[in-house]
Amino acid sequence: MRIITLNLNGIRSAAAKGFFDWMRRQNADVVCVQEVKAQEGDLTDAMRAPKGYRGYFSLAEKKGYAGVALYARREPDKVRAGFGSREHDDEGRYVQADFGKLSIVSLYLPSGSAGPHRQESKYRFMDHFLPILKKLGNDGREYILCGDWNIAHKEIDLKNWKSNQKNSGFLPEERAWLTKVFDDLGWVDVFRTLNAKPEQYTWWSHRGRAWDKNVGWRIDYHIATPGIAKKAVKERIYKDKRFSDHAPLIIDYDFEF
Repeated sequence: MRIITLNLNGIRSAAAKGFFDWMRRQNADVVCVQEVKAQEGDLTDAMRAPKGYRGYFSLAEKKGYAGVALYARREPDKVRAGFGSREHDDEGRYVQADFGKLSIVSLYLPSGSAGPHRQESKYRFMDHFLPILKKLGNDGREYILCGDWNIAHKEIDLKNWKSNQKNSGFLPEERAWLTKVFDDLGWVDVFRTLNAKPEQYTWWSHRGRAWDKNVGWRIDYHIATPGIAKKAVKERIYKDKRFSDHAPLIIDYDFEF
């Protein structure tokens, strides 16, 4: 089973850069995307249902903002948009598809970088979502939560960690929250079970030639329940072509989808 996640930074922009052509060649079973930045009327048939796939969306009410989608080769048993927080469900941050006893989620945590009001929204998301993660982890299903969590967990996960300790995405409170997700609730950072090397990044700022110098952050994850996490066999951050300021994170699982 191959699962890909990518923050598109705009579905129309990514499509123009060849994302859907690339996606069709990847032989993925499920592709999770975030920051769709589109309304229903903006989506073409090729965006809704690329050849071989069908898309399931949770779009933001605000124009040109947030939104998530999940593309699947096979039809899910059930699809759920939102996780019960009106503030964040209106922004299109969660869509879940169930396949047998496995659920795959496309998830997009708020960024707090636009200012204190957005950081407060991010903290509200984290407060609301933690008990949901606890509940999901105990409900007997296997889950893979793919997406842009907007938090670099450890110093190894961003290039300039010393100068970013007071910036959103690497604040002590955010990192402690993610540690709680892993250590207290038992969720697994799947990529790190396969790759413990430094300089493995999934997002680069547009400033200061960050991409060219690989001055990046690892903020895109597959975060999974232990049973399915153990079945991960291969990872790749795809950097041969750029569709966004993020890179696709591809993980293969020894699991019959």
